[in-house]
Amino acid sequence: MNEYSGEDLEVVFPERRYEAIAKIMETAVRVRKERKWTFTDILDHVFLHRVLGIPIFLALLYAVFQFTFAISAPFSDMIDLSFGWLGSLAGANISNPMLASFVADGVCAGLGSVLVFIPPIFILFFALAILEDSGYLARAAFVMDRAMYKLGLHGRSFIPLITGFGCNIPAIMATRSIENENDRIITILVNPLMSCSARLPVYVLLAGVIFSTSYVAGAAVFSMYVLGIALAVMSALVFRKTLFRGKPAPFVLELPRYAVPGLKSVTLHMWERGKWFLIKAGTFIFAVVIVAWALSTFPWAATAGGELIENSYIAMFGHVIEPLFRPFGWNWQSAVALFFGFLAKEAVVGTFGALLGAEGEGVNIALANAHWFTPLSGFAYMVFVLIYFPCVATIGVMLKELRPRWVLFAAMYTLILAFVVASLVMAIGHLAGLA
Repeated sequence: MNEYSGEDLEVVFPERRYEAIAKIMETAVRVRKERKWTFTDILDHVFLHRVLGIPIFLALLYAVFQFTFAISAPFSDMIDLSFGWLGSLAGANISNPMLASFVADGVCAGLGSVLVFIPPIFILFFALAILEDSGYLARAAFVMDRAMYKLGLHGRSFIPLITGFGCNIPAIMATRSIENENDRIITILVNPLMSCSARLPVYVLLAGVIFSTSYVAGAAVFSMYVLGIALAVMSALVFRKTLFRGKPAPFVLELPRYAVPGLKSVTLHMWERGKWFLIKAGTFIFAVVIVAWALSTFPWAATAGGELIENSYIAMFGHVIEPLFRPFGWNWQSAVALFFGFLAKEAVVGTFGALLGAEGEGVNIALANAHWFTPLSGFAYMVFVLIYFPCVATIGVMLKELRPRWVLFAAMYTLILAFVVASLVMAIGHLAGLA
C-alpha cells in the first residue's frame, strides 16, 4: 500500500480496475479501423462539457417547468369547473345551512383548491421521468459533482436532492446510499430546501395572482427552484466548514447508455411518485382543510355561518401570530395559512380556499380581489413557503434517519433562514422601488 500513500483508495481501486480492463481489451480485441464516434459520444461531448454542462442542465430544468404549466392548464380548468359546479350544487340543494357550508365551503372549496394542482404535479413527474429514463439525469449528477464537491456536498447527494423536487420524504430515505455519515447528514439537512411538489400549488396560485402574464409567472415559479438549489449548496458549504469539517468522499459513477424512454415506464414512474399527492390530498390534507373550515366558521352564531370570519376562532389565532409577519405586509389570513402549511405545504392553498370560500382556480380570482398581496410581498411569501419548516411527515422521516438534535436544528435553521431571505427580498424590492 505504500505506493498509494496519500491517494484515496476509493478512487485508486476503480482506476486500476479500468486500467486492467483496458489492457485485456487491447490483447483480446483487434481493432480493424479507427473508432468512430457513436451517438452517445456526441451527446456526452455536449451534456458533459465542463463549461456548458451546468447551463444546459438549468435550461432543461427551465424547459420542464414551462412545459408543465403549458400542458397542465386545460386539465386544471376542467377540475376547477367540476368543483365549482359541485359547490354551487351543494349550496343550492342542501337545506341545512351548516351542512351546506361544510360541503360547499369546506369540502369543495378547500379540497378542490388543492386537487386542481394534480395536472401540473403529474406532468412535472412525467417530464422528470423522461429525463431519468433517457439516461440524462445520471449525466447531470456527473456534471454537478465537481461543483457540489467544492461546495461541500457529495456527488451521490445529487440524486436525493433531485428526488426532493418530487417529495422530500423518499429523497431523505435515498440518502442511505451515501456511505459517509457526515455527507449523509449534510444531505438530509439541506434536502428540505429542495422545492417539493407540495409547494408547487402555492407557487402557481400566488404567481398567477401577483403577475400579469403566464410567462413571468412561470419564470417566478422556476426562480423558486433555482433559489432552493442555491440555498441548499450554500448551507451545505457552511455546514461543511463549521459543523462537519473535512472533504466529501469521492464520487464514482458508471453512466448508463442513452435510451428512448418508453411510455409505459415513464407513466409508471409518474404514477408511483404522483400517487402520494393523491393519498395525502384524500386523507391528511382533507383533514387539515376541514379543520381550517371549522375554525373559520365557528362559533356559528358569531360568524353568521362563516360570513363574519373576523369573529371566528381562526381569526383569534391569526391575530395572535400576525405581528410576526406584518413587516412583510402579510395579514392574519396569510399567517394562518403558513401555520397549516407546517402540517402539509399543500394545505396553504386549501386554507386560502376555506378562508375565501372559493374552490379550484376560483381561489385565484378571490385572492386577487382580496388584494392580500402586492407583487413584492407575494414573491416574498413564495420564498418563505420554499424555506420554512419541513412538513410534519418530512420531520417524521428525519427522526428515523437522524438524532433528534439534528432534526430540531433543521427545523430552527430553516425557519430563521426563511425570515432572513424573505426580509432580504423585501429590502431589495423596496430599494428597487417596487411596491
